[in-house]
Amino acid sequence: MIGIDAKALAYCRWGLVLLLYAGSGDCATWQVGPSQELKLPSQAAIVAGNDDIVEIDAGLYPNDVATWPQHRLILRGVGGRAHLEAMGNNAEGKATWVIKGDDVTIESIEFSGARAKALNGAGIRFEGTNLTIRDSHFHDNQMGILTGANPSSEITIEGSEFNDNTVDYRLLGKLGHNIYIGGIKRFTLNHCYVHDANTGHNVKSRARENYLLYNRIGDETRASSYLVDFPDGGEAYLIGNQFRQSAASENRAMLSFAAEHNQTLPHQTLILINNTLVNDKPDGTFLNNHSIVRPILINNLLVGASLIGLESSDRQHNIVANSERFRNRGAFDYRLSAGASAIDQGIDPGVAANGFLLSPAYQYRHPARIEKRLGSGALDVGAYEFAPSDQLSPRGHTHPHAREQSSPVPSR
Repeated sequence: MIGIDAKALAYCRWGLVLLLYAGSGDCATWQVGPSQELKLPSQAAIVAGNDDIVEIDAGLYPNDVATWPQHRLILRGVGGRAHLEAMGNNAEGKATWVIKGDDVTIESIEFSGARAKALNGAGIRFEGTNLTIRDSHFHDNQMGILTGANPSSEITIEGSEFNDNTVDYRLLGKLGHNIYIGGIKRFTLNHCYVHDANTGHNVKSRARENYLLYNRIGDETRASSYLVDFPDGGEAYLIGNQFRQSAASENRAMLSFAAEHNQTLPHQTLILINNTLVNDKPDGTFLNNHSIVRPILINNLLVGASLIGLESSDRQHNIVANSERFRNRGAFDYRLSAGASAIDQGIDPGVAANGFLLSPAYQYRHPARIEKRLGSGALDVGAYEFAPSDQLSPRGHTHPHAREQSSPVPSR
């Protein structure tokens, strides 16, 4: 076997599979699972080619890690989520899956248990250009997802959950984040459930453009530092999100903008539209803005924190209160109840300078789903619309923020 590389060994081991698919010139669909020729995802990572589809049967795949160099791959669980339980293992000292190819789509995969010597073991380390993740779950890794810097890359995450990805900061002096996006072109987070980073951030993004749409992001059983951190500033559009900060958070602010770089860069954007922000920290604040940009806040429901940091913002039709009539604040259900002060108090926020439609036509539905925002009368303030069931009606226009419609961001 001297001189035979890993791929050649795979050809010998799975010769039957390769006879069926290899060399045909057409994209192949590889089946992975206990009853398939390929038993493990790592085996498919060796034999798959560009443009292939890898379908992984639902179930548990312990201690299996892989590097994927192929372009235009689709990697998806079938019959439910395929659970990659790394059990402290990693590929290349980085992650359960190291994705190096371009234009990769991942669907219905669960990642847990990744550890690395550098204390940044992630469910996914993405090193290519353009990634889409749907209906997946990242939990109990040191990092949920960690990406490199690539100014041409766009990353979209939809309908997925991230939680309890953490490093013991007090013991090890490192932070783990649920989501850490490097310096890319554009990051979109749509109807996701991101919660319970411990000391680290729930979402940290250095992308030039950021679109956080209809998500539930918050401290529920743990206390994060920032809920959302844009350390390099840039453009940030936060629409229809539910945010909650724990009383135990070590950071006063829920959101942070330009804390590390670009504080004096003039052409930046920070827009918050129809978000519900609940801060249970007694001396908490909603926003720590380190830049010279004036944030725009329209139709936000701000409950329980100081307005320090918002003095230089442009604010319209926001409601600031110590409490609100929510369905169940103790269970983090911040949908409005009858008699809420936010009902019918909003305005049409219009269109951003880049052509992005700001009016929310959708709202988050737990867990990690999306639904049309229905109601009558004026737009309600906050992330959710109150409308009795016998009066529900759509607001009368289509909106590009949902997955089944066009891209949620304008082309550049």
